[in-house]
Amino acid sequence: MKQDFRPRRAVTWWLYLGIALVLTMVVIGGMTRLTNSGLSMVHWSFAGSLPPTTDAAWEAEFTRYQASPEFKEVHSHFGIEEFKSIYWWEYIHRMFGRMIGVIFIVPFVFFLWKRWIPADMRKHFFAILGLGAFQALLGWFMVMSGLVDVPRVSHYRLAAHLTTAFIACSYIFWVALHYQNYHTERRDHGVDPYLGAKFGGLLLLQIIFGAFVAGLRAGWVHNTWPLMDGSFIAPAVTALEPLWKNFFEGRSGVQFIHRTIGLLVLAYAFFLVVKATKYRTEIRNAIYITAGFTFLQFLLGVITLLLQVPIAMGVIHQVFALVLLLSVIHLHYRTRYLTTAT
Repeated sequence: MKQDFRPRRAVTWWLYLGIALVLTMVVIGGMTRLTNSGLSMVHWSFAGSLPPTTDAAWEAEFTRYQASPEFKEVHSHFGIEEFKSIYWWEYIHRMFGRMIGVIFIVPFVFFLWKRWIPADMRKHFFAILGLGAFQALLGWFMVMSGLVDVPRVSHYRLAAHLTTAFIACSYIFWVALHYQNYHTERRDHGVDPYLGAKFGGLLLLQIIFGAFVAGLRAGWVHNTWPLMDGSFIAPAVTALEPLWKNFFEGRSGVQFIHRTIGLLVLAYAFFLVVKATKYRTEIRNAIYITAGFTFLQFLLGVITLLLQVPIAMGVIHQVFALVLLLSVIHLHYRTRYLTTAT
């Protein structure tokens, strides 16, 4: 079967389009979060797709929002025009997610019918759809946490939602690399197969704590670097009891962990660069690309912190984290496989 199958360019383009759409979704999601728009839609019908189109419909939507914890505690000064400005971001966010679902499902069914996906890879394509559905469910689960008593979403649920999106996008890239090199790849047994995986694991941990920082708005405290308001470890880092709680639920503690892992990620990238000369050209180039992205992402993080998280910088920093993760996936692929072109 493998010798007879020929990868189709349309399937490859479709997979890379999916990556671009998820990257765009991360931008929209970042804008939605940083503009405090995520809890503006307190009423959502899955069957309905149209936003309010009349004054009466807008008034009804605004009335529902006025009963929410966020309006009562955060946006009680809002009139209907201010409400519209946050409503549109969340509406675009949700509708773009639906569009991604359609763009994935419809071509997938067509490709299955045309037999353009080899039998031994179909499980991976189904896994992509499963990750997408799970991501949508996590989005709903996250928003619900901010509509009951406290007018903000759980930072644990935010981290789960964001991390799943990153994992899904990375998995699409991994599948795309395998698919487009279906005939030509073979395992490379002369290189540490976990070289990229180690980097990826550390980076994923950093992404999770980055989501904690976002969810707790921890980027608005200790806006100095390299010290935290004059100290390596600010006193506020260990202010909560028990101690562990500081590093998962305390703003200062979570920021401290995020800073520390960031330094470890940077150090690991430097370590790989030092070792790069011992590897073949494809791996060496992948290391240099990943290391360059790591340094740039670290720099973006520091600038975002010093500027107290302006919306544009916050979104760029979040999106570039995904770009960096994709570069690590490429590095991981190069350390595990040789291709005819190699």
